[in-house]
Amino acid sequence: MNETVLQYWNQMKQYWNRYSKTQKITFIAIVVLLVLSVSIISYNMSKTQYSLAFTDLQPSDAAAIKGYLDTAKIPYHLSADGKSIEVPTNQVANVKINVESQGLNKNGSLGFAAFRGNSSFGMTDNEFRVKYADAVQGELQQLINSNEAISSSKVLISLPEARAFLKPEEEKATASVVLQIKQGYKLDQAKVDTIYNLVSHSVKNLPLENITISNQYGENLSSSRISGNSSSSLVSSQFEINNQFRKDLQNNITNLLGTILGKDKVIVSVFSTMNFDQKRSTENLVTAPNQVDQKGLEISLQQASKLYTSDSGSATSGVPGTGTTDVPGYPGSSGSGKSSSEETSKTVNSEVNHIKNDIIASPYVVKDLSINVGIEPPIKDDPTSLTAETKTAVQDALVNIVRASLADNKIVYTDADLTKKVTVFAHSFVRPTDANTTTTQTYVTYGALALAALAIGGIVVFMLMRRRRAQQLEAEMALPAKVELPTIDIENISNENQVRIQLETLAKKRPEDFVNLLRTWLVDE
Repeated sequence: MNETVLQYWNQMKQYWNRYSKTQKITFIAIVVLLVLSVSIISYNMSKTQYSLAFTDLQPSDAAAIKGYLDTAKIPYHLSADGKSIEVPTNQVANVKINVESQGLNKNGSLGFAAFRGNSSFGMTDNEFRVKYADAVQGELQQLINSNEAISSSKVLISLPEARAFLKPEEEKATASVVLQIKQGYKLDQAKVDTIYNLVSHSVKNLPLENITISNQYGENLSSSRISGNSSSSLVSSQFEINNQFRKDLQNNITNLLGTILGKDKVIVSVFSTMNFDQKRSTENLVTAPNQVDQKGLEISLQQASKLYTSDSGSATSGVPGTGTTDVPGYPGSSGSGKSSSEETSKTVNSEVNHIKNDIIASPYVVKDLSINVGIEPPIKDDPTSLTAETKTAVQDALVNIVRASLADNKIVYTDADLTKKVTVFAHSFVRPTDANTTTTQTYVTYGALALAALAIGGIVVFMLMRRRRAQQLEAEMALPAKVELPTIDIENISNENQVRIQLETLAKKRPEDFVNLLRTWLVDE
């Protein structure tokens, strides 16, 4: 058995020694590389892959989830800060479902779940109020933490003490909230107002004025309903309206002048300021339905007439009021005769129009406006080639636009004032084509340099190859000429003495050839 192994070993050594040193090193490197690749693949295939299942956990939630994983004998990795837990990738979904079904992840608050399974029998009123406040705070924390931008929150509520007797003014609840906002996120005003409404509607007798919300940096997050319309969202909205007005006006002027003078012959710049003060007014008007006679609409009419006659006495005579004791205008004397009197009354009820107008002024008014227009003259580098008539026509058109835009400003502008807000000038433009030409020339220069470098590289490679070929020819010429060994036609020679004679003759005359011939025979055998 040992001889067989030794024989195989010798054969392997002989086979191994047939290769050169470079071939041996290459073979060993390939074998080592294959072994390492198989080892790494096997290790990775057998290694358990972990994925993140929970992050930003509160200490109480992390402890509860850790206890569940230990009980279920599920492997896990706990981060250094104790806020993240990794489980095997193929068990992430099951672990999340089981944790949520058992209510282990409460974001650090139990809410009203604290009352589950606990009987309130034997609990004092003070203990109940404390537990109730904790439950409300926990529920609010869960509501607030459901926002994607908030990692955690802390809510503190102060509820008014219940009293047997009513007080003149009912006490209000108060609340303080601290938000832990995630890195890279930002709460806009709408989301802040939503949190204010959640807290206010979740607690009885809790107005918005009694709520304070801040972030982890101590910055106050105020409600827009409390602070008025000074929120950042309103400022950004007003800024956007002003920009949109300038953009639309600039596009309209560019289209107007571009159609007349050419699209690439006009440059327009517009600057505007706006007043966003909103005003509300009420008008109570009374008008007559009949505008011609200015009379109301008759809705009822009452008319009465009375006639009185008398036969006693005499008719009055004389000149009234001529005596010293007479009353002026009163009959001076009376005589006998008949008297009569008539009384007439008329009552008309008319209806008029009562009009009440609630007027809300425009949400924004253009406060000031200026327009600058640059026109390229027909002859480049000659501003005087733009005629005065053209500049005047453009100036008048722009003045009309400014006048129409400032019509609601309640300020009377003269033509001179409006003309100062418009500027029209002639100047040559820097064409983008010039820049493109410069860029093209740069690219052509770089291309020429690259081609020159390639040509030089090709010449160098050609010279090296030519030199190497000359060296190979010189080496081939320096090699000794191949010696043709003599041959003996043994098959056609039947007499062994003839073979021997020829070999002896060859050994005497050409001993070197004779030795080479013997070596050739030995190699063939």
